[in-house]
Amino acid sequence: MRWTALRRPARRGPPPIEKGEDHVDTDPQAPAAGRPLPVPRLDAGLRLYGEYQGGGFTEPRYLARRGDGQVVQLSRLLHLVASSMDGARDTEAIARRVSARFGREVSADNIRHLVEHKLRPMGLTAAEDGDDRIREAPRLDPLLALAARRTLLTEPRVARIARALAWLHRPPVVAAVLLAALALDVWLFGSYGAMGPVLRVLDRPLLLLAVLGLTLGSLLFHEFGHASACVYGGAEPGRIGFGLYLLWPSLYTDVTDVYRIGRVGRLRTDLGGVYFNVVFMLGLGGAYALTGRQVFLAAILVAHLEILEQLMPAVRLDGYYILGDLAGVPDLFGKIKPILLGMLPGRPVGPEVADLKRSARVVVTGWVLTMVPLLLGELGYVLWNLPRILHTALRSLAEQVAGTGAAFAAARIPDGVVGVVGILMLLCPLAGGAYLAARIGRLLIASAVRAMRGTGRRRAPRAAVRPKPAPAAPPVPSIPSDLADPSGAGGTAHPWRPL
Repeated sequence: MRWTALRRPARRGPPPIEKGEDHVDTDPQAPAAGRPLPVPRLDAGLRLYGEYQGGGFTEPRYLARRGDGQVVQLSRLLHLVASSMDGARDTEAIARRVSARFGREVSADNIRHLVEHKLRPMGLTAAEDGDDRIREAPRLDPLLALAARRTLLTEPRVARIARALAWLHRPPVVAAVLLAALALDVWLFGSYGAMGPVLRVLDRPLLLLAVLGLTLGSLLFHEFGHASACVYGGAEPGRIGFGLYLLWPSLYTDVTDVYRIGRVGRLRTDLGGVYFNVVFMLGLGGAYALTGRQVFLAAILVAHLEILEQLMPAVRLDGYYILGDLAGVPDLFGKIKPILLGMLPGRPVGPEVADLKRSARVVVTGWVLTMVPLLLGELGYVLWNLPRILHTALRSLAEQVAGTGAAFAAARIPDGVVGVVGILMLLCPLAGGAYLAARIGRLLIASAVRAMRGTGRRRAPRAAVRPKPAPAAPPVPSIPSDLADPSGAGGTAHPWRPL
């Protein structure tokens, strides 16, 4: 079975005030004089991560994580409002505190407007009736995200093991591991070539199963590389689990907490999985030195292929997050649409791209122009050859089932087990393809329904008498808030940062 180890922000002031989006109107239903002012409260389980350090944005971004795991981007003003809400201060006290920190006057009416029309729709504040549950909080369901997640190891167990392995990330240990791995590769490829040990085990089912078991162990150890690097950087890892990524079952580690530490810590976490693959290869080299079994050399060569696959930035593998953290942009897939639209003649650059620093924009644009044609080409090839692929897969599945049954009937247990593995390798892409097709169909139907509803609203008759607008309060600048993918999360939202 092919398992893919996934993976799982001197500043300038606020942007200029634009009429409409950043103006805050006085609420006509604001409390009258003498009535107690409302006391807004943050949602249960909300964690404010602070500024996204090392970001590639011209203006600072702040991150918050809801109780359901969704990560949200906030402007500086919204972050100040949220960080001033302790469940005891009313809107007037919050306004005084925010004004002192923001450097501009913010009224209690402004605070109430921001809470009701910005923070609460994002699921960051509790309802006024005291119900702490998130009500219709927005969530994004990106297509290229991990699906059907199940827990393999709980957070406390992962944390204990990660703390025990964190010493492997000390710089002297890292240097020694890399030098030893270089020496191992020089000896291995110089003595046996690129595929010699692998070819020697292909015709021996028992050895093939041993290589498969060692590969699965390497993938699990890979995940502890992310978790231990997360601990070493000062963040807390979450659970380790598995799910379905595109067509294959995949392992993942919840390391969303790394978004509250600096860029160096995030990059260490991104590279921690590949680094632990290298550590695992050294262990396999030691096992070969003790036993002389070439099955360990075959597992080392397979681990090299795993590392190369992980470093590809096309989909949400380690390379995707490495590139995103180097650029300071946690949602590369969310930038594809605005960058492509901004390249059309006569189209202005969208705000999603205009707020990027020049260096970040160059990196993200280069990634879009490279990866989008590659992904579209692969998708087109699969769709063009889909009938032949399905016919071949079904025929191979029938032959595999017949051969596996014959092997078990003849008491050739290793051959039968290898046959079961082959059947699973054929069933996984078929099941994953069907699931992916269903998701694409559901997204297309939902988009069509939203488009029809939007057309209906635009055609609604205008009111004969336009109500008189309430007097406006002093305008308060606010960067539009956004869901953040640090994914699983497109768009920019995912409950985990799968690595």
